[in-house]
Amino acid sequence: MLVFLAELLTHYYSGFNVFSYLTLRTILGLLTALFIALLVGPAMIRRLSYYQIGQFVRQDGPQSHLSKAGTPTMGGALILVAIAVATLLWADLRNEYVWIVLLVMLAFGAIGWVDDYRKLVKKQSKGLSAKEKYFWQSVAGLIAAVLLYLTAKTPVSTALIVPFFKNVVIELGPWFILLAYLTVVGSSNAVNLTDGLDGLAIMPTVMVAGGLGVFAYLSGNAIFANYLGIPYVSGVGEVMVFCGAIFGAGLGFLWFNAYPAQVFMGDVGALALGAALGIVAVVVRQEIVLVIMGGVFVMETVSVILQVGSFKLTGRRIFRMAPLHHHFELKGWPEPRVIVRFWIVTVVLVMIGLSTLKIR
Repeated sequence: MLVFLAELLTHYYSGFNVFSYLTLRTILGLLTALFIALLVGPAMIRRLSYYQIGQFVRQDGPQSHLSKAGTPTMGGALILVAIAVATLLWADLRNEYVWIVLLVMLAFGAIGWVDDYRKLVKKQSKGLSAKEKYFWQSVAGLIAAVLLYLTAKTPVSTALIVPFFKNVVIELGPWFILLAYLTVVGSSNAVNLTDGLDGLAIMPTVMVAGGLGVFAYLSGNAIFANYLGIPYVSGVGEVMVFCGAIFGAGLGFLWFNAYPAQVFMGDVGALALGAALGIVAVVVRQEIVLVIMGGVFVMETVSVILQVGSFKLTGRRIFRMAPLHHHFELKGWPEPRVIVRFWIVTVVLVMIGLSTLKIR
């Protein structure tokens, strides 16, 4: 929005041309989202507490979690508002990728909001059923995937890029729709499964968004993309502003979500942020890099799949409890130790993901 204003004012004063620089607008988007989260956060927490929209804690979970009962949740709405406002202010709204990533995030946020609202406000214990939730996730994911396929400008926009190998590009054709769908829906649910401890999901989300923002910037620049041997996708650099907004909003939310948490994000935040990471990875053509950077999300998801599969097939459990973070808690790790160690793992994995830019 402000890009239009700056372009108009440039005719009267050339100094406004500085707002045409993507890096500056990304920083401003980050700071705007951070400021909104920090400013609105306390009032939101008070409001959620007033309406008694609090966390439900399972009795069969770690006993240390019983004290979390009643902690305000649905705080993810704050993150989404901060991201949306910052993106609308500082991104070039003529860019189709900006609208795609923003609308996918908001669509999954709406699904999470309905689920949280039914559980926490209407006191319907199940909220959205698993089938309902998956159906609406599939609808949103497929619409985005088909839209990207139909509007693809070059063959590389629908090809699978294999990291660490310079010339390995797999043409997918219509199979791109399936890959994009699985990436968005899978990432959404993976982040949701990880969101079980104070700050556990939000910090890896921030770090992965930062890493994907680097890919967006480089993939949208023909010179850098050619030099690094990564796919050039015209216009995708503008998604960096969106990634910066996720970074800023996530840090602002972490201010209140750090252990011991004053607020939880709920499904409205977790489903939306996971989908946001997934759709960004798709548009920058780095689905495999997302798997690397988001390795913590992958481990959490795989632990649930293995646990359920093992119990159904053999009647035995592999882990003391799934997702994986609960397993370490029941082994005696204090919650802050689990959180920080998972953060450290994510830092390493994001660095590995970024290294694929040069190791080819």
